[in-house]
Amino acid sequence: MLSITTTAKMRANVALAALTGLTLRVFLVLKYPVTDSGDAPFYIELAWNWLKNGVYGFPVNGRLTPVDMRVPGYPAFLAAVFALAGNSPRAAMLAQAVVDVAGCFVVALIASRLAPEVSRRRVTLAGLWLAALCPFIANYSAVVLTEVLVTFLTGVAILVLLETELGATGAAALRGMNAYRVFNPWLLAGIITGFGTLVRPETPLVLLAAGLVLCVKWWRPSDWMKLVRAGALMSAGLLLPLLPWAARNWTTLHDVQFLAPRYSELPGEYTPLGFISWTNTWLWRVRDVYLTSWKVNSEEIPMEDIPASAFDSPEEQARIADVLERYNETLTMGPEFDSTFREVARERTRRHPLRTYATIPFLRALTLWFSPRIELLPYSGNLLPLRDEWRDDRRDFVVTLSLILVSGIYLALALVGAWMARGRPGWALLLAFILVRTAFVVYFVDTPEPRYVLECFPAVIALAAQTFSGRRQLSSTGSG
Repeated sequence: MLSITTTAKMRANVALAALTGLTLRVFLVLKYPVTDSGDAPFYIELAWNWLKNGVYGFPVNGRLTPVDMRVPGYPAFLAAVFALAGNSPRAAMLAQAVVDVAGCFVVALIASRLAPEVSRRRVTLAGLWLAALCPFIANYSAVVLTEVLVTFLTGVAILVLLETELGATGAAALRGMNAYRVFNPWLLAGIITGFGTLVRPETPLVLLAAGLVLCVKWWRPSDWMKLVRAGALMSAGLLLPLLPWAARNWTTLHDVQFLAPRYSELPGEYTPLGFISWTNTWLWRVRDVYLTSWKVNSEEIPMEDIPASAFDSPEEQARIADVLERYNETLTMGPEFDSTFREVARERTRRHPLRTYATIPFLRALTLWFSPRIELLPYSGNLLPLRDEWRDDRRDFVVTLSLILVSGIYLALALVGAWMARGRPGWALLLAFILVRTAFVVYFVDTPEPRYVLECFPAVIALAAQTFSGRRQLSSTGSG
């Protein structure tokens, strides 16, 4: 049993970590608030229209029109804040700062579940401090986007899943199951994931990762009924929060929609799938997203902004130049222009299938995990050429380099911690989730934005905290 002095020191350490984490987030909210980034204005308008006019939508041709372009979880969060503080993005950011600090405690609990008993207190504190000081989620407190809320819900879902056979075995798992008297943990994890899905539609990837681990764990025919039962409970839990949204879409829009349209298009709006297919054959840097994908239907796309890797021959370059020249006259990517991009994409993939299906996804994965993550900060993120960047703006250079080093430290700690924790119950779930989400983003998301793997950070930081557990200790119960 811990002495009174030790307990007091631990409580003080926890309080200091929480206060430090909150201070960091409030500083970012006050110093670097962002209200016009990406979908932020869209979310604010949806929330305010919903709150003030009772319509989940926005004006279309001068008329407030219901839409299903975004799932309603995050606008509901904003509407709750606006109901108390008025249409104040700053109030929403401060609320997110509190949610993110709560998420730090969730990460600490996940780290604790993986740690051996002898070092659990040390690992828990390490997880809490690593989460509190991590700038990459903290800076999303200062922007009106979904990252903080969905990362918190994803962490809670992982924590609940660790109370099942995924995080314990035998009597320990039975005790965890009995602790949930109202909801079975499989069902509860599905429900929490369902609420996360109402914030970001890809949140069920955490359940997919859990399912993959269970398939490996329960591959014998004697375990198949347990596998079916766990899958059914998670699926039922996932559907419960989605049913009201689906019912609303059916009654209001006469549309069978449990999530949101993949490309967030309005009814009848054309989606340039050919252009997207073409960029998927070469685009892997974030800067190219700004220069091409995010300009479609709103700005000109100069030919000089397209990298040489986007063309396999002068003839191909000439075809793209011709269609872009015509697009720049109208700023509308219609079927006529889009068909050319689709043909070029097919030809490039036919010539170099490994480039499209292996090389570009691999480069996108590097972008997702080894970016300085400065997209919300007033810094360029450029380091090369070193001499020129150092000479032109030393502060920018130092901040960018520092963030790259911090990112590298967290990832290095996570790799070491994953190695030390191998074989412990819960280890496989965290690793599977990181791999599944990374694969999903590089293959099914058209723009490699580093924020799309922030939901993995509860798992990353929990693994990083295992480096403070001392030498590796094998679990007597095996992996889970």
